[in-house]
Amino acid sequence: MKRQQGFSLVMAIFILVVLGLLGGYMVRMSAVQLGTFSYALQGARAYQAARAGIEWSIGRINNGGNCTDVSAQTGMTFTGIDGFSVSLSCNSQSYSEADQNITVYRINALSQYGSYTSSDYVTRQIEASIVK
Repeated sequence: MKRQQGFSLVMAIFILVVLGLLGGYMVRMSAVQLGTFSYALQGARAYQAARAGIEWSIGRINNGGNCTDVSAQTGMTFTGIDGFSVSLSCNSQSYSEADQNITVYRINALSQYGSYTSSDYVTRQIEASIVK
């Protein structure tokens, strides 16, 4: 009677190849997940920087400022959200309604991190309107 030889070697190589491919897939999936988390975090920071710009603008207008004061602020930076620059623009339009004169301020804040051609570039834009 002849014994079979070498079959377990083929199975061992097959199992090692399958486990190696599965391990490579898991490493790649982990890297993608980490990158996605990093982009989401930077996006949230960009949103908060833009929101801080809007809040600053509203405070400036409510304390006697105007659109010229707001639009003059270029490349604002805030502590706690380093690396982000916020550009503000403002337009105002006055209306006469009944016996009141009101002014509508439209404020736009654009927050950016990094340069447009870099892989870590993030931007968020927020717009708000207030009536005074």
